[in-house]
Amino acid sequence: MAENLYNYFKRDISWLSFNHRVLSEAEDDTLPLYERIRFLSIYSSNLEEFYEIRVAEHRGVIMKKKFAEETDADAEETLAEITREVNRQQLEYYHIFSDKILPELKRQNICLCQDSRPAPFHETFVRDFFNEEVFPFLSPVMLQTGDIRTFIRDRRLYLIVRMVKKDAPGGGATEPAPAYHYALMKIPFAKVPRFIELPRHEGIYYIMFIDDIIRANLSTIFPGYRIDSCYSIKISRDADIYIENEKGANIIETIRNKVKKRKIGDLSRFMYDREMPEDFLAFVCKAFSINREDLVVGGRYLNLQDLSKLPNPKGKELEQQAPLPMRIPFLDETGSMFQAIGEKDILLHFPYQSFDYLIRLLMEAAFDPGVEEIKITQYRVAENSAVINTLISAAQNGKRVTVFVELKARFDEENNMSTAERMKYAGIRIIYSIPGLKVHAKVAIILRKKTEEGGKPQPSFAYLSTGNFNEKTARIYSDMALLTSHTDLIEDIDKVFAVLEGKLSHPAFRHLLVARFNMVPELKRMIERETEHARQGRKGKIILKMNGLHDRDMIDELYRASENGVETDLIVRGICCLIPNQPYSRKIRITRIVDMFLEHARIWYFYNEGEENVYLTSADWMRRNLSRRIETASPILDPEIKQEVIHILKLQLQDNTKACFIDEHLNNNFKHDDKPLKIRAQSAIYDFLKEKTENHQSSSSTRKR
Repeated sequence: MAENLYNYFKRDISWLSFNHRVLSEAEDDTLPLYERIRFLSIYSSNLEEFYEIRVAEHRGVIMKKKFAEETDADAEETLAEITREVNRQQLEYYHIFSDKILPELKRQNICLCQDSRPAPFHETFVRDFFNEEVFPFLSPVMLQTGDIRTFIRDRRLYLIVRMVKKDAPGGGATEPAPAYHYALMKIPFAKVPRFIELPRHEGIYYIMFIDDIIRANLSTIFPGYRIDSCYSIKISRDADIYIENEKGANIIETIRNKVKKRKIGDLSRFMYDREMPEDFLAFVCKAFSINREDLVVGGRYLNLQDLSKLPNPKGKELEQQAPLPMRIPFLDETGSMFQAIGEKDILLHFPYQSFDYLIRLLMEAAFDPGVEEIKITQYRVAENSAVINTLISAAQNGKRVTVFVELKARFDEENNMSTAERMKYAGIRIIYSIPGLKVHAKVAIILRKKTEEGGKPQPSFAYLSTGNFNEKTARIYSDMALLTSHTDLIEDIDKVFAVLEGKLSHPAFRHLLVARFNMVPELKRMIERETEHARQGRKGKIILKMNGLHDRDMIDELYRASENGVETDLIVRGICCLIPNQPYSRKIRITRIVDMFLEHARIWYFYNEGEENVYLTSADWMRRNLSRRIETASPILDPEIKQEVIHILKLQLQDNTKACFIDEHLNNNFKHDDKPLKIRAQSAIYDFLKEKTENHQSSSSTRKR
């Protein structure tokens, strides 16, 4: 077998490059202050999940608890790289927080106190608040090496206090130092907020960490001791859930049990204040059996994903004002979603346009006498979901409703189980997870009687999206959704549901690309077609927008296309294992965009000698998506919509404000240039859609006159 001459970035090191790009938004002083603070929170939250899943997987390989393709040595090497990079980023994180964010807060007359000793004018308030609101919920535990009787929960913040008994002998010039005593104390996060607003003083707003309010009152908690020092710690645990071949009720019970055990998973990170003395740290490591390779240095304040809850006493002037989702005049004027979609395909853009149109579509289906059946996939839905409520209404109105519920959607397992039970109680047919697979497709069909009374044909309808049926994330995730009455697409989606129901094992699709069936072969065929055009001296062009690119087989296809002259633009938000600027990737550029909205849409473009094939899809090019999930990709058949999507891709490639090129060292190099026209893709997309809306209103007004 020939040696592979291609190279790839490591998946997890590439992801850390993405998270570093998130962190850089916190440094951007052109953004509103609380938007920068929000990105500090996002960075911390991202890193927490990274340790719970990815780092835990590598540790599982070393401990022989998890099967993976990597060897023990590979896992150890990757973990060492991760630790080096995370420690480097943590230094940058605390530099941004301490040297840029805090001074800017101060310039806004907001003081985020950084001392456990409150100012004299706040001493009474802090003491009273502690005694009344905090002290009743504290449960400190004295620690002894080798005799730990407490368990450190993941995602929780703890203080470790070192102290000396007040009456302990020793400590003089010629006497031995008195013995240290240690206590562990969990901050009661469920009972008190992380940040406490103190009384305003001389025009300045004061905010104090609950950590420091507790520190300021340690002598009250430990009256018989003299406090030596106090530091924050936290741990991350393995939070992944591994499900093999359980079916039906078994899989529900298995997931329920494993979700419970998630809280006591193996340790994947021990984070501590970098100011902790070495002898103090040594005691903590010994007491809790912490290995040195598990240590990640932090600052005085940990769990800084809580910064998303930092009070803003000055209001909207310090926050990013996201534009309100636009209405779509054609849909509003038509009134009936069924009538509008029956006239032409419609493309929705979230969060630029309102998610309400999906709710209206489902609600219309719930009451339309011609609707016989609704089928939909559920991966991540909002709590108290309006989508679920409309499906329940449909079932209660006598429609057959089938919902495929993916129970293995990470961190949404419990919500998915509870919503499934609620739907089942309402009479909805629930199909649960498929063993060994995840269903990640975001599709729905509304099936109507072929003809209404009088013999008039009735179209059915389909909804194909790049994002979840989730009205909450639709306000912050950038996604697209196609509404169509195209018969072939509806039949293709119906076949997908037949596969999920176990009725069909070898489906043939006319237009839809479906992972594990025709998706990968068709992708390779289209790449090869562009390659052949380039070989013959004609234009070969590919644009791929996705969240992650990891599958080496598909990366190799792109490398070979580049070697033959195919121009390829990748717009990849997160993981990207393809290395640019190599002899075999000279024609490939990687763009990363991080901005106000999370870039979530997946779009594939193939030039095809000017015929231009464009697909909307739920699939990233990760191995799991292409081989272990049910994903769909739908072609854009309407010429006008196709050009709309292409225009949006071009705007993202022209972004010279928030876009970065990824280089061969995984650096995020901003595309800032000297061009007088500054393009911020997300703003430009909103303006483009707004102009389209205004043009429609203008032409509609002209027709009425």
